[in-house]
Parts: sequence; structure tokens; C-alpha cells
Amino acid sequence: MTFQRLACSLLVSMTFASVAMAQTFPSKPIRIVVPFGAGGVADLTARTVAQKLGESLGQAVVIDNKPGAGGVVAGDAVAKAEPDGHTLLLMSNGTAVSAGLFKSLPFNTARDFAPISTLGFFDIAIITPADSKFKNLGELLAFAKANPGKLNLGTINIGSTQNLAGELFKTSSGADMQIVPFNGTPAVITALRGGQVDAAVEILGPVLPQIKANALRALAVTGEKRAAVLPDVPTAKESGLSGFVASSWNALAAPAKTPKDVIARLNKEIAAAVNSPDVKKKLADLNVEARASSPEQAAELLASETKRWGEVIVRAKIPTQ
Repeated sequence: MTFQRLACSLLVSMTFASVAMAQTFPSKPIRIVVPFGAGGVADLTARTVAQKLGESLGQAVVIDNKPGAGGVVAGDAVAKAEPDGHTLLLMSNGTAVSAGLFKSLPFNTARDFAPISTLGFFDIAIITPADSKFKNLGELLAFAKANPGKLNLGTINIGSTQNLAGELFKTSSGADMQIVPFNGTPAVITALRGGQVDAAVEILGPVLPQIKANALRALAVTGEKRAAVLPDVPTAKESGLSGFVASSWNALAAPAKTPKDVIARLNKEIAAAVNSPDVKKKLADLNVEARASSPEQAAELLASETKRWGEVIVRAKIPTQ
């Protein structure tokens, strides 16, 4: 057999194998590896979609929480998994951030995963204590610019989405402010209410009860549009920071060599799950805007976010780990 015929035969065999896999998929339970602990917004988002996805696929879809190490443990588990569509990764801003935050990773974020679809987006907010003298974002920025280095801005740990959003807020505004990292959202809230920091950048969901109870005040949200749960709170763009847009997101991805037919099937079923009224309602209750995408759009989001947050890390001179 000539080389050309052999190559053609192998190609045909691989094509038939791919089609056969897609036709029998899924043949066992699907595992979604989540790089966060149980109970958080990302975990609850994954569980909500997983339940609906399992119903349509006729197989159980289970959540495997692997928190820690900036999502590296979870990412490594999926990158090395059999590329048959039965092991998926819950991606997030953290996936993009890790690419620029770590000197080396056991996987290549751009090459070792096949993004399937986004699941949802959720807001980040700039908040102050309810009794703060700053009634809006303009007043806060005016003070920061008039008093260089005097305004303290709280976030959770260095390298987190909130921390990098704080750094982006600082550079976008041109104001000299001190970013003060804390070990978790409860510590940020305590520091705000105790007067240790003047303002904070935090994901809206965890602090929404404090805002609703008038213990904290939201000066702005940082997405493209106002948050549905806080329609009277302007965006940072509306408040004069045209270059400052940041939001959190979640998506699902498979190992890179997963057959395209399997990716297409998963994308179809995930989109149906995300767009179903009951899932939309459950995610809205978590302050998550349900939004599916094509695999190409999910890949573009990951690439653009990796580039963007990598640049923020460099500008903020955050040491790589």
C-alpha cells in the first residue's frame, strides 16, 4: 500500500471513529470538574446547568470540586483526561488570570482545552459603607485624585478577579489609590463596615444582601449594562470611566482533542439547558445572567480575557507565582 493510500485509509478510519463516538455519546456519566469549593456562585451555576444537561443527555452529570492553586489542579485533571467529552472543565475569569499569574502551568490554557459554551456572566461592583461620604463614583474619584495615595480600596487576595478588577479600576481612572487585599469576601465586608478601607471591588452576588439591608452602598457596577437586581445603580461607564468594563463569567470546556461532533452535541445541549426558563430563573436568583455561546465565541472570550488580565498583571507589577 502506498503512503498516500495508507494516509487516506487512516483518515477515513479516524473519521468513522469520530462519527461513531458522537453517535454513542454519552456512554457513561459526565463529570464537570469545578476549580472552586461547593456553595459558591460558580459551583451553583455548574450544578444548575448540570441537572438540566443530565436530563437531556440521559446520563448523570456530576460535579467534582477541585478547589485551590488558582484552578491549576482542576485544569490539569481535565487537560489530561480522555478526550471523549465525558470530562469537562468549568472555566472562569480565573482560568484566564492563571495563564498570566503563574510562571509555568502543567497545561497550556490556549492549546489544551476546547471551549464549548459560556454559561453565564455576573456583575462586579464598587461598594462603600452605607454611611460613606461618597454618594457616587464621581465623588470617590474626585477625592482620590485630590488626595493621592489616601483612598484605600479593598479586594480579596492578590491575583483574584476582584483584585485585578481593582487594579484595572485604578489604572483606568488615573487615580492614585492603595489596593488592600484581604483573605475572602467576609473580611472585605468587615473592613468596609469597620472603616479600615474606604471602598471595595467585589462580585455583586455575595454582597447583595448587605446592599439590600442598607449596610453597604453600591456606587457602580462594572459590566456593560446595569445589574437587573440594582437598576438604579449606574455602570462605571455611565459614571465617566468609559474604559473600565469588567465582569465575571463561567464556561464549559473539554480536553483539546475531543471530537468536533461531540463538542457540537454538547454545545447544542448546553445551549438548550442555559436557555430553558427554569435554569434562567435559578441563575437569575444567583445574580447570574444565563448566556450560552458558540464554541468559537467561548474560545474568543478566553483568548481576549487571557490577554487583558495578563496585561493588567504586568502593569500592576504583580509577581508571578
